[in-house]
Amino acid sequence: MIIFVKNISLEGPETLGTFFQKQGYPAREIDLQAGDPLPRDLEGAQAMVVLGGPMNVYEEDKYPFLKEEDALIRRAVAQGVPYLGICLGAQLLAKACGARVVRSPKEEIGFSTVQFTQEAGTDSLFKGLGKEIDVFQWHGDMFQIPSGGKLLAVSKDCPHQALRVGACAYGLQFHVEITGRTVQDWSQEYFGMDAAARQQAMLEDYRKKKDQFHRVADKIYENFLKIITTSHKDTKSPSHR
Repeated sequence: MIIFVKNISLEGPETLGTFFQKQGYPAREIDLQAGDPLPRDLEGAQAMVVLGGPMNVYEEDKYPFLKEEDALIRRAVAQGVPYLGICLGAQLLAKACGARVVRSPKEEIGFSTVQFTQEAGTDSLFKGLGKEIDVFQWHGDMFQIPSGGKLLAVSKDCPHQALRVGACAYGLQFHVEITGRTVQDWSQEYFGMDAAARQQAMLEDYRKKKDQFHRVADKIYENFLKIITTSHKDTKSPSHR
């Protein structure tokens, strides 16, 4: 089973969820904004995916579920459960492992290019992706690298774009799971009165990059699936999960 944790109802697993559904993996989607409870443990979980959200990792008084989320992420890392954090999910991973989350040198919204570090060249998650990829960004904060963590991707506007902690816990500051519908929905929610013009510009960019963008996303998903199956060698197939 794959556990998907939504910090806000609007930001779901999108193409990542579709990928695992096609692979035959059952999923449990937890919507924290809707009041869904987090599991007390990760028994039966093949992987944990924590998605994005507009909140700051330290707004625990405003969003009490962040404290429980922090504890569950710590448990996942300690138990070696494959973890993928996207945007806020990456920042939460860094915080759970003792690193600070700070303001990014520059707010990033829209498509941009990130470059892989030398460390990423031998990393399982980014195998077969070359030296750089186009990604979708929507963040104002940035994670620092926790002790023992590895920096895997950088960019000129935000120097910390991807990290790994331990053998199989990953954080991506950027998004690879989005679709054109995602761009529309997020623009309307987060831009307010400026939504129409900015939304149209991003949608045009998405249409130009769509095919290659989704090929890259699928490769990352395939690589993450290999990490999951390697971590659960005693499990024979998705149908047995």
